[in-house]
Amino acid sequence: KLRELLQWYAATFRDPMMLQPPAWFKAFIYCEAFLQMPFFPVAAYAFLKGGCKWIRTPAIIYSTHVATTLFAILAHILFHDFSKSEHLGPQTQRERLILLSVYMPYLLIPLLILFTMLYNPHYNHVEKRKRK
Repeated sequence: KLRELLQWYAATFRDPMMLQPPAWFKAFIYCEAFLQMPFFPVAAYAFLKGGCKWIRTPAIIYSTHVATTLFAILAHILFHDFSKSEHLGPQTQRERLILLSVYMPYLLIPLLILFTMLYNPHYNHVEKRKRK
């Protein structure tokens, strides 16, 4: 069933990276599995509990890492010549934009986290030292 779902997704959205990932994309998959996935329960705990200012630095690291990988993926979708791909990739600008829209939330959510950590006063509070 999962393999059928993957085949359907790759054909529907013309995403050959899912069926035959380039080496750099595989590296991103390993980063996701071993760095990003362990962060999810930690972050969920911190955000659901609330008041956990210690999540700021890990969240900044997570969000900048994910955003950086997504810039590479989005550039690949926009500029790569998929005509030589073994599996069907986007051929028209419309197909590229559709595939781009599939990946876009994976960029926007980390950017929202990053801006929250940087600009929300709750997480960006500078501790004042007591004067003697």
